[in-house]
Parts: sequence; C-alpha cells; structure tokens
Amino acid sequence: MARYRGPRLKKIRALGTNLPGLARKEPTKRTNTPGEQGAMRRRRRVSTFRLQLQEKQKIRYNYGLSEKQLRLYYKKASRMKGETGVNMLQLIERRLDNVVARSGFLPTIPSARQMVSHGHFKVNGRKVDVPSYSVRVGDAITLREQSRNIKFITDNIASGSGIGVPGYLDVDPAKRTIKMNSLPGREDVPLEVDERMVVEFYSK
Repeated sequence: MARYRGPRLKKIRALGTNLPGLARKEPTKRTNTPGEQGAMRRRRRVSTFRLQLQEKQKIRYNYGLSEKQLRLYYKKASRMKGETGVNMLQLIERRLDNVVARSGFLPTIPSARQMVSHGHFKVNGRKVDVPSYSVRVGDAITLREQSRNIKFITDNIASGSGIGVPGYLDVDPAKRTIKMNSLPGREDVPLEVDERMVVEFYSK
C-alpha cells in the first residue's frame, strides 16, 4: 500500500486521535466518523483485529510510511535486543525527515520530507536527499548555506510551532544545526499509540 496523500484531517478524525507529525491542526470535538452518515452510524463491538489495525495505521499516517516500509521496520526491530515495539518506534524516530521535523525547523513530517528530498539538508557535511536515512548518535545535520533563509523555515522557527523538540536532539536555530546526542526513548515519541498491538498485528 502506497503512502497516503489524501485529506489529513479526515484520517485524524477516522483514527480518533491527534497525529502531530501529519498535520498542525487537531481534530474537532466531533466524535462521529467522517461522512454525512457518520453521526447516525450505530457503534458496533470493536474486534481485537480492528484495534490492532488502528494502532498500526496511527504509526503509518503519522510518519508517512507505506505498508512495506512499516513492515520492514518491524522485521528489523524484531531482530534487535529489547522490546520489539519500542525498537520499532526508535528506528522510525531516527528517520531524517522526522528528525528535521522534530527540530522545529518545519511544522510537519510531510513538509520536512519535501525539503529533505529537494536536497536542502546535509548530514555530517554531505548532502542527503533520502528522507528514510537513519540518523545516528553524533550525526550533525545542517541546512545548506543557500537554504538557511528560506521564508517557510524562518517563519516556522520564529513562530515556535511544530511537533516539539525532544531531549535526544540538540538544536541551534540561529546556526540552523541539529545534532543527535542519544537514541530516542519511548518517552520521546509524541504519538499516542500502543506499539504492542502493532507487534501483535505483524507477528501473526
């Protein structure tokens, strides 16, 4: 399944939770599902499979991943020591597009992905235009010299909007630099998700 490119708030309402990486707006207080008949639909008993699928979709849409990408992250996490779910979230948090978004330079992961793809960022002095690039501890990320005063970036830094800068990043907005000081922890993930259900979904 390809990456979702449709209406963002519609997905947020359908999942019933905020997806800070996908959009700046939060869902409205309406509790019904999207659509004209949403308010009249009778609530049915929710199956375990549906709950697991919903948690998986939260991760997919928040980080902008395809089904294939998320499954690969799960497989890699399952071979690592520790909890598979936490390992999976850690691997995803280390994506370059996510790190750039979390720095506060850009408001969402889709906007950060676009800027990375267009070659505006360097990692350890070398241009990297692959959004899925895995940032390592000690890596220094900088905006290219000709990209430092792009209005979209300067406006976002000035407004202080965005997902929120986590503890594992050291960000210098004035110098336009980002450094990963440590690996992301479970407490650094801003998304409300039960990763254990995602592990159960893929382990069947």
